[in-house]
Amino acid sequence: MQFTLTDLWHHMGLFARLIVAVLGVMSVASLVVMAERLIVFNKSRSESRNFAEKMANTLAKNDLMTVAGTKIGDKVGHLGRVIGAGLNALRLSTDKDKDLQVESVARALERQAQREVQSLKRGLGLLATVGSTAPFVGLLGTVMGIVNAFQSMAITGSGGLGTVSAGIAEALITTAFGLLVAIPAVMAYNYLQGWVDARAVDISESSNEFLDLVAKSAAGPG
Repeated sequence: MQFTLTDLWHHMGLFARLIVAVLGVMSVASLVVMAERLIVFNKSRSESRNFAEKMANTLAKNDLMTVAGTKIGDKVGHLGRVIGAGLNALRLSTDKDKDLQVESVARALERQAQREVQSLKRGLGLLATVGSTAPFVGLLGTVMGIVNAFQSMAITGSGGLGTVSAGIAEALITTAFGLLVAIPAVMAYNYLQGWVDARAVDISESSNEFLDLVAKSAAGPG
């Protein structure tokens, strides 16, 4: 027997092949999530930057209530949706009490910020699951492969290395495959989770800055 992937696959038992198939599905699923999240993150970051630049210029020329009455559009990224929720709350606010008006805007900003962070985290749970369970799935295949190897040794009555080498190779390849699936998933999860955490800080800072503008506007004349 040649110790190549093709020969190992042909000599694998049904259980080992099932383990490899499961790991293959987990690998494809994690790769799809990685690609989809990277596309979404890059698009959202670009749209948020454009919105921030546009909003800074608009606020420099108009008062806050005028800005609240304008339509900000759809492609505004995570930042635009949060600030848009604050602007909408400001526009719809009918409270005569300025403190209640500011509080209403603050709640709207907080609710939308939580929604955006949860939306950005979509799919990361799958990466975490794949990263944590793939090695154990591979280990399960290893254990069963070793059991099969010793069963072969018991049947043949021979204890030589040649008797069990195929079974041990089959066992170890599932562990290696499990690690190959888990390592990229863990690395991608850590990177993407760090990106989400950074965007959560950006959202919090922008929301506080906007809330300061609302408070100053409320404290002004009228």
